[in-house]
Amino acid sequence: MTIVRPAQALPRIEHYYDTAPRANAKTEDIGPFTLFVSSGAWPYYARPRLGHSGGFTATDVDVVRARQEELGVPVSFEWVLETSPGLAEAAEKAGLAVERRPLLVLGEPSRPTPPDGVSILFLDPDDPQFAVAVGAVDLAFGWTGTAVGSAGPAERDKLVSGMRVERVDYMRQLTRRGLIRWAAAVDASGPIGGGSYHPRSEVAEITGIGTIPSARRRGIGAAVTSALVADAATHGVSLSFLSAASVEAASVYERVGFQVVGTACEAMPAPGA
Repeated sequence: MTIVRPAQALPRIEHYYDTAPRANAKTEDIGPFTLFVSSGAWPYYARPRLGHSGGFTATDVDVVRARQEELGVPVSFEWVLETSPGLAEAAEKAGLAVERRPLLVLGEPSRPTPPDGVSILFLDPDDPQFAVAVGAVDLAFGWTGTAVGSAGPAERDKLVSGMRVERVDYMRQLTRRGLIRWAAAVDASGPIGGGSYHPRSEVAEITGIGTIPSARRRGIGAAVTSALVADAATHGVSLSFLSAASVEAASVYERVGFQVVGTACEAMPAPGA
């Protein structure tokens, strides 16, 4: 079994985190942070400046927050706890709420297969199912957790009918540029789940793995994840990683061969603050 040690993986992930947003964002270095200001449909965040080895203060956070508010962009910070251990305390002192998620790296992959009647397909940007796949993932993330629910293809199709065209067009554009690869889990009703990976050189982040509530607990998420990492490997990716929404979600990815190597953190104003 391949063992990926944190000391080997985390520096490569830090470099990825600094590189990936630059294709769609302008940057500002503010103290110990780099602020990424999105030029597309996805909002970005501030991250510790690559190579910064010092500490962080609440004042450092406040200065960046003021700049984000001035620009009218979301107040958001992201970092890896093990790489920037003092930032969580500084963010909390600055009045932000810090969320911690398991950070996982692919070790020795397994190859779970989708359930009967479900296929995993990689979608070109002009595929007629592209928008429906995006809608299926949006529906999945609208129903938090991993429990089976009542929302199914009808709710997916309703969501797709009201989806902003600009958002889907932006995802199509990223796909054409080779900055993202989309996979969909498809049954007789169309896409019922999916996910994507974002390759930069030999590193890729796996994102947005979701299954519509009515189709959960059938191994679809694991099959989509397995297909994504296998496809990434054929395109030259040697390190695949992801951050899981919860410990429960992380256990799904561990069955595919991922290992927890750290903690991904996000800080933003608390609801109602």
